[in-house]
Amino acid sequence: MSDSSAADLYRTLSSELLVDAAVIAVRRDRMTTVTGEVTREIVEHFGAAAVVVVRDTPGADAGERELLLIRQYRRPVGKYLWELPAGILDLVGEEPLDAARRELAEEAGLAASTWHLLGDVVTSPGTSEEMCRIYLAEGVRELTGAEAGELPEAGGEEADMTRRWVPVSEAVDMVRRGEVVNSIAVAGILHVAVGTRRPVDAAFDRVSGITDRRSAGREPGTDMKYVR
Repeated sequence: MSDSSAADLYRTLSSELLVDAAVIAVRRDRMTTVTGEVTREIVEHFGAAAVVVVRDTPGADAGERELLLIRQYRRPVGKYLWELPAGILDLVGEEPLDAARRELAEEAGLAASTWHLLGDVVTSPGTSEEMCRIYLAEGVRELTGAEAGELPEAGGEEADMTRRWVPVSEAVDMVRRGEVVNSIAVAGILHVAVGTRRPVDAAFDRVSGITDRRSAGREPGTDMKYVR
C-alpha cells in the first residue's frame, strides 16, 4: 500500500494532548482503520541525530578501523548502555547534521572533517514518533582548548559517561553477544560494518508533532524543551 493510500485509509478524526513534558509529549488520536474507528496513544518526539565516529587504529596496520562507543545510564531501563554520541533535535531550525556535529563535540570532545549519512531509524514505531538520523564521521581530531571551553558543562547522567574506542569487528561482536542493545547503536554499527555511505543531504522524512507545535513563531535556535 502506498503512503497516499494509507493516508486515505488512516484518517485522523481528532487529537487530544495528554502530556506536555520537556522532551516528549503524549497525545491520543482517534482515527479510521479498515475495521472501524480506534484510538491510539502516541509519544511525540523531537527526533534525534547520532554519530558513528570512525578512525584508523593508532599504530595498527593500514585499514584497521575502530569506532567510539559511549556508556551512559538510562533511567527507563535502569542500567548503563553502550551507545553512540547522540542528541535530540530540540533547537528550532537546527539541521540534523549540525546537531550531530554539536553532539560529537559535547559528548566526545571531537570534531570531524568528513561526514556521510548511514541511515535513519524509527526507534519504536508502535508508540513513538522518534526518528534518528545516523551519520558517519571520519577525519576526527580532538577539540582545541578554545573549542572545548565553549561547550556547556556536562550535567546529570551525561556527567557520568565513559568513552571507549573499539575495533569495528569487536563492536559487531558486541551486538552479536547482546552487549549493545540500544537500537540506534546497533543500526549504526551494522551500517559501518557493511560499508554504507550516503549523501548527507538525503531527504529526512521526519514526523514530529511536538516540533511542529513548539517551533511555530519561534526564533531559530530556540530550545524547544522550554516552550509550552
